[in-house]
Amino acid sequence: MNGLDPRGPRFAAVLTTIVLVAILLTSSGWLALAQAVIFAIGAVNPRLTPYALLYRYLIAPRLTPPAEREDPAPVRFAQAVGLTFTAVTAASYLAGATVLGAVFAAFALVAAFLNGFFGLCLGCEAYLLIRRLRNSRAPAS
Repeated sequence: MNGLDPRGPRFAAVLTTIVLVAILLTSSGWLALAQAVIFAIGAVNPRLTPYALLYRYLIAPRLTPPAEREDPAPVRFAQAVGLTFTAVTAASYLAGATVLGAVFAAFALVAAFLNGFFGLCLGCEAYLLIRRLRNSRAPAS
């Protein structure tokens, strides 16, 4: 069980989408900060976020096992990107820069929505692209 059940990060992305909508509706820097903490946990270990734990203990037992598992590295990278965006969102809202906060929250919302509802993880795709670029530039041995 080395890889992640791909349905778990999608479930987390749906919950993140809901939180980000709430952040945009309320301009709450504190809620953005709470989401940033969740992303920070996910950047270290995506299996330990509150959303992942909800999925593991409440949703996954009711589903059939996944057909395949995914590498956690791209998910960790995506969580780190989410952390960056929500940290800027939180700092902006808390500092009174509501337009900047809203812009960064909106970017994060688009990414979470695409992942949650269409299975397109922009952070994961960026991770894979960066990895390919690094490998293509590596000197031939």
